[in-house]
Amino acid sequence: MIEEKIGVVDHFFTKVGVAAVRITNGELKIGDTIHFVGKHTDFTQKVESMEIDRKPVDRVTVGDDVGIKVKERVRENDIVYKVSEDEV
Repeated sequence: MIEEKIGVVDHFFTKVGVAAVRITNGELKIGDTIHFVGKHTDFTQKVESMEIDRKPVDRVTVGDDVGIKVKERVRENDIVYKVSEDEV
């Protein structure tokens, strides 16, 4: 498996379980697998829902600020990695 840093968490909305992520590298789309890593955070999940300005989007690229529904709590400054299968 290969992990590529794709962004950083700017904020976590506790009531709705959404991470505000600033995309700093590459692109991310629905169905991709992401890995959140921080001092108290370490989990992997598939991207099932993303929004920009409360509008659903299928893909985001560098410079986008996106809301991603997450299954666990994340914290500001956690690093977000895009996980891809290692091609042999």
